[in-house]
Amino acid sequence: MNPLRVAIVGFGKIARDQHVPAIAATDGVELVAVASRNASLPGVPHAATLDELLRDGPPIDAVALCTPPQVRHAQATTALAAGKHVMLEKPPGATVAEIKPLMIAATAAQRTLFATWHSRFAPAVEPARQLLAGRKITSVKITWKEDVRVWHPGQAWIFEAGGLGVFDPGINALSILTRIVPQPLFVTSADLAFPANRDAPIAANLALSDAQGLRIAAEFDFRQTGPQSWDIDLDTDGGPVTLSLGGAKLEAGDKQLVDAPDAEYAGLYRRFRELAATGESDIDLAPLQLVADAFLLGRRRMVEPFEDET
Repeated sequence: MNPLRVAIVGFGKIARDQHVPAIAATDGVELVAVASRNASLPGVPHAATLDELLRDGPPIDAVALCTPPQVRHAQATTALAAGKHVMLEKPPGATVAEIKPLMIAATAAQRTLFATWHSRFAPAVEPARQLLAGRKITSVKITWKEDVRVWHPGQAWIFEAGGLGVFDPGINALSILTRIVPQPLFVTSADLAFPANRDAPIAANLALSDAQGLRIAAEFDFRQTGPQSWDIDLDTDGGPVTLSLGGAKLEAGDKQLVDAPDAEYAGLYRRFRELAATGESDIDLAPLQLVADAFLLGRRRMVEPFEDET
């Protein structure tokens, strides 16, 4: 079988840190080009834009869109019209509704559309899902706090309208939650803290539930310094269960069940290769819908301005 020839579109921190090494580590996937106005990768053909890449670049089978979510719909539309498989970094778009036309276009073109949730590929997530399948969950607490200056240095788009702000990492927690808790969930209240000089929240507190009244509390904050927190604590009828370090560790009671290194993006590219082989798509919008509903229900609080110190 010929390798899946992938071009990365948008070559920022996540593309360098995660996509490039994951492609290199995945059999049957090859990085053949990069499209970015401001960055390139030595030894790899480069174009400034997706249009230039499709017109003048080397032959490709697929694109991985690592651009800000505000521009992905137009780029995905262009790539699908050109007959390319499309991987969407998370979140898959700036709105929920804009994904449906892409799904229709992918089906018409017989090409793959893959809306990725990399945290679902963390090593403890599937073991947690299997463990919880045999238990009744009585409450959930999510604590997802990180330093935006460390993880998104100089990325002003994240605080622009459509950039999601603290929900950019927070949606990772919601992607895990909607994977390990099988029943539909919905937001019941939200408190959103907006810096006075920004258009997206820097912190958020959510309450969520299901049809049976399950209590779920989520706390997201982009202002964490020192140790970072990416934890999901669940109370169950079989005792406490904790997913920590973004899904790298799993504890049940006093037993450590999983403690494994990160391999999330390699998992994404294995899945992308499998999907592209058949033209099947994989689109789950539940995490993005929860974020959209948090904005709909959210009480907005103004907090101190945020300056990206460099």
